[in-house]
Amino acid sequence: MKLFSAKHTAPRFTDEGQGDPIILLYGLFGSVKNFQPLIEHLRKTHRVIVPIFPFYELGFCVDIFTLMKFVQEVADELQLEKFHLLGNSMGGHIALLYTLQHPEKVKTLTLSGSSGLYEHGMGDTYPRRRDYDYIKTKTELTFYKPEVATKELVDEIYATVNSRKAIQIISLAKSTIRHNVEKDLHKLTLPCCLIWGKNDTITPPEVAESFHRLIPHSELHWIDECAHVPMLETPEAFNPLLDDFLKRCTAVK
Repeated sequence: MKLFSAKHTAPRFTDEGQGDPIILLYGLFGSVKNFQPLIEHLRKTHRVIVPIFPFYELGFCVDIFTLMKFVQEVADELQLEKFHLLGNSMGGHIALLYTLQHPEKVKTLTLSGSSGLYEHGMGDTYPRRRDYDYIKTKTELTFYKPEVATKELVDEIYATVNSRKAIQIISLAKSTIRHNVEKDLHKLTLPCCLIWGKNDTITPPEVAESFHRLIPHSELHWIDECAHVPMLETPEAFNPLLDDFLKRCTAVK
């Protein structure tokens, strides 16, 4: 059963560029905007697809497995046989679960600031969600440079956590905590690239080091003066690292 019928009016994904397909997955408080610099860069060489997660349309039972199934729906709808997969934050967690369940579909896996082991997020409750300054501070902690957390971004997150959507957010946050992937990471046999902000306080450097130790064919790259969302905060450093990884993996065919 599909999560949405074909008649649903909300867009299910963005699809730009031509070439080898790559799917990008954003995190809990993210959106397609998080990937805009990366989309502009990759669309010159790849077909870039970003599923638009139905975080808030699926009722109170939404979890990371629901979203993993949504990724599969998008891949099926677009008739993608194999593709590269990249995930940031909770999107990385979903990418891991998807790859473990569908290893035949994923050419390469790239993780950045991924959950799945542990993280220091906003938590699974929001006792101070009506405190704008608190939400602003929490949002700024996502970045090394606080000014990257624009007023527009802070306003968007503040509105989200103070709406009915907060229940779904808490459900998803608890879901990521419950479904730790540590014991399954040894099963990953594909090339995996870890690109991590050296100053990430949400999934700190030791999380990247643990992923690197646990995933057999992984490589780890650091970006200094960068935090949880490197593709948005430091695209000038992130993009070349990703390019090099994808080119090397393609050359091995």
